[in-house]
Amino acid sequence: MTQITTESPELASTAPLSALDRCDSCGAQAYVRVTLATGELLFCAHHASRFKEKLADSAVAWHDESSRLLDDQHA
Repeated sequence: MTQITTESPELASTAPLSALDRCDSCGAQAYVRVTLATGELLFCAHHASRFKEKLADSAVAWHDESSRLLDDQHA
């Protein structure tokens, strides 16, 4: 699981996700970074979709790169 940090939301990572970033639920490649007041969570597209409604109220930022999955199929 991704380590929870105490950094302020303004300092939250905005760097693109890479193949080294893994889903906190299943370990697949992460395409979504959810920034909470208490830290960050990384999710694959499947788990981001599954937890989006539950996390929507507490998320400070929702960085979604899942469109890359479609880009990769057409490359």
